[in-house]
Formats: sequence, structure tokens, C-alpha cells
Amino acid sequence: MSLFSKLPAPAPEPDVPAANQPLAERMRPRTLDEFIGQEKLLGAGKPLRVQIENDNLGSMLFWGPPGCGKTTLARLIARLTRSEFVSFSAVLAGIKEIKEVMAVAEQKSRSGHRTIVFVAPSSRTSKPATSSSSAQPLKTLPLK
Repeated sequence: MSLFSKLPAPAPEPDVPAANQPLAERMRPRTLDEFIGQEKLLGAGKPLRVQIENDNLGSMLFWGPPGCGKTTLARLIARLTRSEFVSFSAVLAGIKEIKEVMAVAEQKSRSGHRTIVFVAPSSRTSKPATSSSSAQPLKTLPLK
């Protein structure tokens, strides 16, 4: 018999990751102010930050070495702009899957829903190369 079996489960707080998630997921930034680095893109008054805060984003590509924050920033943007985040592997997905994801995203956009499609590249570099290159900045390439 447990003394605590009758206690109600605590209500989940919004935007707080569950305790059973991996530590890396629990430590991801939840606001732009928690995002460390990339000040040239996300500092106060910088164009990308203003676009995110105004919920007025266009298409863009994030390019950079492993560990510079591409996935974290894309997930953060999706959450802050109430967009769906769809991620798939560039190595494992074929043209058919990519076309399907894009067709669904286009269909949702017609009904006012946004989708951030994140194509995760394959990182085939050695650990030392990855570690030494992770300090390089993230670059965004706007698409018009």
C-alpha cells in the first residue's frame, strides 16, 4: 500500500518537456532568449529574430556544420510560430517521400496551417572533424 497512490498527477506545464525524455531534449531552448549563440541572426533587433517575433517568416535554408543549432532553431521557430515541424532524413527518404511531405505541407498551407519541413542531412564526418567544426556559425539562405 502506498501513501501517495491517491494523490492526483501534477498538471503538465505548457512548454516543459516530460521527465522521461532524453536530457538533450529537456535542455533544448524554449525561447529565443534561451538560444545560446547565433547572435548575428537572433540578437535583439536582428532580421531573423524580428521575423520570428512578428510571425512573418518566408522560406529559408539553414546550413552549417553539425552542432551549430540548425535543428534546435527550426524546432524553436516551429513552436514559436505555431507551425507543424516535420523532419526526415535526407539519406533514408526517397524522392517519393519528399514529394509526399511537400504535398501535405502545401495542402495544409491552403487552409492556413504552416509546416516547417526539416531535411536532416547525413553527417558522415569523423568525431574529431565534427567537434572542431561545431563552433562555426549557422547561415540562413532566404528563398524568394
